[in-house]
Amino acid sequence: MNLLRKLLFPFAILYGLITSIRNFLYDKGVFKSYPFSLPIIAVGNLSVGGTGKTPQIEYLIRLLSNKYKIATLSRGYKRQSKGFILAEAGTNAKNIGDEPFQFFQKYPSIRVAVDADRKNGIEQLLSLHEKPDVILLDDAFQHRKVKAGFYILLTSYGDLYSDDFILPTGNLRENRNGAERANVIIVTKCPFNLSLDEQNKIKNRLKVGAHQELYFTFIAYDEFVYGENRKINVKEFQVAAKVLVAGIAKPEPFFTYLQNTNDVCLSFSDHHNFTEKDISEIKNLAQNNIIITTEKDYVRLKGSLPDEQLFYLPIQSSFVSGSENFDKTIIDYVGKSTRNGKSD
Repeated sequence: MNLLRKLLFPFAILYGLITSIRNFLYDKGVFKSYPFSLPIIAVGNLSVGGTGKTPQIEYLIRLLSNKYKIATLSRGYKRQSKGFILAEAGTNAKNIGDEPFQFFQKYPSIRVAVDADRKNGIEQLLSLHEKPDVILLDDAFQHRKVKAGFYILLTSYGDLYSDDFILPTGNLRENRNGAERANVIIVTKCPFNLSLDEQNKIKNRLKVGAHQELYFTFIAYDEFVYGENRKINVKEFQVAAKVLVAGIAKPEPFFTYLQNTNDVCLSFSDHHNFTEKDISEIKNLAQNNIIITTEKDYVRLKGSLPDEQLFYLPIQSSFVSGSENFDKTIIDYVGKSTRNGKSD
C-alpha cells in the first residue's frame, strides 16, 4: 500500500492544487460563505480517519447544554437516507448514522440533525418552532459554504497533520496551511502524562499561530461497560474470556484497554454496516461469553445480538491540562455571540 501511495504522488499534487484553489476562492469571496445569526462551532480535522470528533462534540454538549439549547448537525456518514432529517421518536442509526444516533440517545435535551448540505441543515434548524441557541457542526472543517463563528481543529498525537501529505499519497483532505482557519487546535489521543517539553515540541511542529490556542487531550475510558439492563465493572471480567468488536478507524487502544490472552478481537472498517454473516460470526465466536463493543458500534449491533451478552465501553475526551481555559474560551465565544446576535 505504501508503494502504491507513492506511485499516486502526481494525483496528490493535482488534488492538493484543486483544494488550494477552492480555499483561495472562498478566502477571496469568489465562492460565497454564509454566516448565520447564532453561534456555530465547527469541529473537524485535516485528515481522514479517526481523530476523536465524537468525544469532542460530546464534551461541548456537556459544557453548554445546561445553559443553552444545543443542536448538532452532521453529514450522517453511511446513513441509508438523504437530505435533512431531524432525529425524533422512531429514528435509528440507519436513518441518521451511528454517531448522530449516539448523540440522540445520550443527550435527549438537544436536537440532532443530519444533512450533507450544512447550509440547508442550519436553515432547517432555524425554521423550527424552538430554535437552537448554538449549533455544533460535526466534521465540517472543509465545509466552507458555511462560515462558522468558531473552528476547532483536531489532530491525533500519533498522526499529526504536520507529518502528513495530501490524499492519496497521505491522508490529508487539504493542504496543511488550512490549519490557519482554526481558532483552537487540539492534539487528541495523547498519553495522559504527556510532558510539557513534548507539548512544546509538538506546538513547534504544528506551527501554531499567534491567533490560535493549543490543547492536548487523552481518551478516558469508563470504569464500567453498559448493556441494555445492567452495567459491569471492567475489573470484574478482565480475566474472563470475551469477544471484543470494533468498527472504528483506530481500534487498537480499545482492544488494549480490555483485552486479555483469552479474548477474541474482531476489527471492522470505520462505520461498518454489520451483515448477517458478521452477526453470525460474532455469535459463533462468543458462544455464551460477553461481547463488548464501542459505543458507536453498539447502536448498530443492538437488536442483532442478545441483550444479555452485548455491552459497550463509553469514552470521554479529557484534557491533559488547561481544560478551564478551553471551557472559558468556548463559553466566552458563545456568550458574546449570543448577546450580539451574530457569530463573528
